[in-house]
Amino acid sequence: MEHRLAQAGMDSAELAERLGYPTRAPISAWIAGRSEPRDEVKREIAVVFGNGTEAVSDRTGPIVSALPRRWHHRWAHPDGGREYGNAAAFAFDADLSVLAREATQNSLDERLDRATPVRVRYVLHELTGEHLDSFLDAMGWDELRPHYEAAAAGEQKVSRSLRAALRDLDEQRSLLLLRVEDHNAAGLTGPEYQDGRYAAVVRRQLDSHKQAGGRAGGSYGLGKATLWATSRLGLVVVNSTLSEPHEGHRERRLVARLDLPWHEVDGQAYAGPAWFGEPDPETAHEGVSRSWWADEDEARALHLERDGDAPGTSFLIVGAHDASGDAGTLQEMHDKLVRSLADGFWASMIGGRSAGPLLEASVTTLRNGRVVIAEEQVDAHAHHPALGRALQAYLDGETVDELTAGDQVVLAEVPLVVSPLKGHGRARDKGREHRAVLLLTAAADRDEKHSRVVCMRGNRMTITEQRPRELPLGTMPFQAVLLAGFATGREGDDVERAEAFLRASEPPEHDRWDRTEELTSLYERGALTRLKEFRSEIDKAVRNVVGRRAAARAGGPAVLRELLRLDAPGGAGGGGRRAQGFPVVRSVQARVEDGGAWNVTVGIRLPDGSDPWVLTPVAKFDVRSGGRPAVGWADLTASEACRVENGNLVVEPGVRNAVFTGVTDPATHPVQGTLARLVVDVQRARGGAV
Repeated sequence: MEHRLAQAGMDSAELAERLGYPTRAPISAWIAGRSEPRDEVKREIAVVFGNGTEAVSDRTGPIVSALPRRWHHRWAHPDGGREYGNAAAFAFDADLSVLAREATQNSLDERLDRATPVRVRYVLHELTGEHLDSFLDAMGWDELRPHYEAAAAGEQKVSRSLRAALRDLDEQRSLLLLRVEDHNAAGLTGPEYQDGRYAAVVRRQLDSHKQAGGRAGGSYGLGKATLWATSRLGLVVVNSTLSEPHEGHRERRLVARLDLPWHEVDGQAYAGPAWFGEPDPETAHEGVSRSWWADEDEARALHLERDGDAPGTSFLIVGAHDASGDAGTLQEMHDKLVRSLADGFWASMIGGRSAGPLLEASVTTLRNGRVVIAEEQVDAHAHHPALGRALQAYLDGETVDELTAGDQVVLAEVPLVVSPLKGHGRARDKGREHRAVLLLTAAADRDEKHSRVVCMRGNRMTITEQRPRELPLGTMPFQAVLLAGFATGREGDDVERAEAFLRASEPPEHDRWDRTEELTSLYERGALTRLKEFRSEIDKAVRNVVGRRAAARAGGPAVLRELLRLDAPGGAGGGGRRAQGFPVVRSVQARVEDGGAWNVTVGIRLPDGSDPWVLTPVAKFDVRSGGRPAVGWADLTASEACRVENGNLVVEPGVRNAVFTGVTDPATHPVQGTLARLVVDVQRARGGAV
């Protein structure tokens, strides 16, 4: 009641007078909760406040606010401490791809109805002329400008950036807005200052407050900082439709937050953060600006109107830019957002018979309210056709055990041993095994990046990419997806443990699984070893799949190759451990030329020694039956740090790395080169020093 009185611009004495009470005692009792007005009085109060009686019944109903909108700047710390910028914003680059990744992941984590996807929309909007002036007036720019100028006067990094932003605004008379909005999300629920989604985003730093049942992609509470980092002015305006009512209201909860460095205006020192809203009438928060329930005109003036009444939040980044320099024009920024959404969330956008898509995303671009680039729906299959095919087959239950056709998808399981939490495991307990899912299929012809494993967990956001090691030479180009934790679509204790374990191994960027403070502090010793074993098991699973006979592909039979093998000294045995100190393979590349010859380039790492190394490369065909017939070299060339003498490679003492290239002679091939595997043995030359 007290807050609604303040919103209506009256006090308890005025309300008592308008209701015909001789004193304000009844109103004071209602405010204190000692009593409640009768039904007929509630109707009279509703008339005074201009809203329905239900607003009076639950004591939290919305009131059209008569309070002014204003900026509240936090005073400087009394102990003299200063912050010259928001440290959380420096955890990420002010890059549009980083923004798309972090903001969209937050939307996925807050998906409300699990049966339907969360809808994310990015809207670039350039303002000039009178459109710019109207927006700045709505933001209280005249009140803000002195604070910007004072903050920009410093010599710190943030101050220099602010000077450049203010100069460009004055000279170019143009301002770029970027609205990031989601629908079918929880919205910024909760009270103004206490625990809740709203306070975690608007009032606090490093407060994740994720409520996704352990499925959240983020865990540090840093992702929201990318919104402010992407603004050259450090300014973000928010409009949220709530999934749960607050103060009797759900729609158009508006507030703005500004992050400036420490500065002084008219002799008063300010810490930097500021909020735009209505003054809080509560005594405990006197002078603070809080969120307000806006009408449609206010939301429209701030370019924060929302379509429909689905819960979710719109974040308006004021003065948006791409600090990487990759995207400067509207078209470039539009395209980069589309690519970034496709690269980071293609898997979340794909659904099948066993599970629907988790996400829909689009990008559109405006100038002064008019569309200049039409809304573009992000199509996962168009951007990543082979990866999309792999996941689609898994969701539809159409995977196979072995590739026999170019469009098939192989499924293999990869073990991940989850270390026990400290204090929860028995002595010498290695942990609980989780079976991750590997999906592999032939790469698409236009794939620029291939022969990789894209790893993900949770809501199927791409975490990292892994290049499998020790693949057979001539392995067909492929795409592979690794699903772990909840990304497998399974339920169970092992799934939950794997999800938590991998999340704990991710840095704030969530771009790899490796050592982190959280991993080492929460899990028993050996957790990092389990991650290394997991990566090795992924490589092993890929080798097992591609080592089988590959599928036939358009344009001719696929080429099957094996990794270059270096024989151990003293013979061609293949089963024992190689003696220490013998040369090993550093890198290999191979292809079959149009004329049928094999072309291989091999890098060798050599141990230190006092004598030259004399090695003989021998090429053999690994045919399906019988022995391995040797084939001749049409050409053997020393590429780096070695020389060729009489068909042998000679490497001088002290050389640690050498490269050679060999081309086989098709006239010596017992079968066509594309129908056999090639094995290259690098043997000790007769009479050569090793």
